[in-house]
Amino acid sequence: MMAANLGFEHVFRAPANPHAPTLLLLHGTGGNEDDLIPLGESLSPDVGLLSPRGKVLEGNMPRFFRRLAEGVFDLDDLRFRTHELAEFVAAAAAHYHFDATRVIAVGFSNGANIAASTLLLEPRVLAGAILFRAMVPIVPDPLPSLNRTPVFMSNGRTDPLIEAAKAERLASMLQEAGADVTLLWQPGGHQLTRQDLAQAQQWWLSHWGST
Repeated sequence: MMAANLGFEHVFRAPANPHAPTLLLLHGTGGNEDDLIPLGESLSPDVGLLSPRGKVLEGNMPRFFRRLAEGVFDLDDLRFRTHELAEFVAAAAAHYHFDATRVIAVGFSNGANIAASTLLLEPRVLAGAILFRAMVPIVPDPLPSLNRTPVFMSNGRTDPLIEAAKAERLASMLQEAGADVTLLWQPGGHQLTRQDLAQAQQWWLSHWGST
């Protein structure tokens, strides 16, 4: 459903269990608000789902923030879009009456990068994150206090778009900020695999149980 006053075209599904978290689903470049719904459902049937469509267009492909070239981000736009996304989550929580302290991002590629940016620039927004194919989006000074926020990262060893060092640097930065980071490596490239999903499900169960 779409609520014009919230600012993003989006899909929302209320949690089946009122105590369950709400997943903030963030698609990759060229995706839309429907892309990660099956992934969210696979983590738990009880969670809420909040899935916005990125508002920045690269050609006709939606993204969550601008880039100047492959792997080179427009940092001013990234900061603006990160704060805009944080405001959207707060507005959605008030509008749909879900617990704003139990929002967990699930992002792929561009969506994972803005989720990482949210952890670094707006740390109170997210109670955790699942990041598929993320890299360092921005380096804040000072780092936030993430206070054991659980973060799952899954990256591909042969990913042509993200150097391993950039993923490892993000993991180290989040750990330095106090997050509880799990970084796993897949044998594949940039696309999601069944192994990504299976390991994310295992991690989810270890942190949030069956909710």
